[in-house]
Amino acid sequence: MPFTLCTWNINSVRVRETLVSRLLQEEGPDVLCLQECKSPVEKIPLEAFKALGYDHMIARGQKGYNGVAILSRLPIEEVCAHDHADLGHARHICGRLENGVTIHNFYVPAGGDEPDREKNVKFGQKLDYLTHMRDDFHANRPERAILVGDLNIAPREDDVWNHKQLTKIVSHTPVEIEHLAQVQDSGDWVDVTRQDIPEGQLYSWWSYRARDWEAADRGRRLDHVWATSDIAGAAHGSRVLKSARGWEKPSDHAPVFASFDL
Repeated sequence: MPFTLCTWNINSVRVRETLVSRLLQEEGPDVLCLQECKSPVEKIPLEAFKALGYDHMIARGQKGYNGVAILSRLPIEEVCAHDHADLGHARHICGRLENGVTIHNFYVPAGGDEPDREKNVKFGQKLDYLTHMRDDFHANRPERAILVGDLNIAPREDDVWNHKQLTKIVSHTPVEIEHLAQVQDSGDWVDVTRQDIPEGQLYSWWSYRARDWEAADRGRRLDHVWATSDIAGAAHGSRVLKSARGWEKPSDHAPVFASFDL
C-alpha cells in the first residue's frame, strides 16, 4: 500500500485552517501529521477536512498551547498518547494504519532561550522529554513504524544556516543533539529525509523575526521524518515544501513530505 505522509507544525490549526485545506487540496498527502494545533480536539475544524476526503483523525488537544493531530484519508486507529516527562502537555499521538504501520506524531518542547537546565526550566523539560522518549522506545522496541514531528532539534551541521554561530543556541547545542541521537538509536530509527537528501543545507523552519525570511534564508531543520530500519528502505520522495512558508499568514515551519511503498 503506497502512501505519502506529511508533517507540519501549523502554529494553530484554527487560525490556519485555510492553509491546511490548501495543502490537502494542492499536495494531497494520504496522511497529514500536525503539531502545535493550539486547540481542544473538539474545536479542530474536522468537517472542513472531511469535505476534502480526510475522514479520519486522531488527536490530543490543549487550549492555546501544544496539541497534535493526525488527519488521514486512510483508516487509522489510535494506539497510544504519551505524556513524556509528565509535563501535562498534549505532545504525542500514535496511530496504526490498516497495513500495520504505526505512526508516531511528536511535538518536542522547544526548550526556551537559555541552554542551561539550572537557569532555564524549559530546557530541562526538553531534555527530560527526550530521555523519556528514549526509555520508552528501549522498553517498547518499535517495528514497522514511522516517527514524525517538530522535534525542535537540528542535529547536523548542514541542518542550520551557520553551525558555528548556533552551537550555543537552543535547538543546535551538543547536549540536545546527543539526546536526540539516543532517541534515534533506541528505536533503530532512520532519518528518512537525510536518507533521501544526504547532502546540502536543508531547513524546515525560518524565524518570524527575519524581515525577509527567504532572502536571509537563516533556517533550521527542526521537522523530521524517521522510520524503523525494517521499513526505511521503502521510503522515497522526501522534500520540504518551502513555498508554504511564503503563503499568506504562514506558519514559521514548512511541511515535510515522504512517501512509502509498503
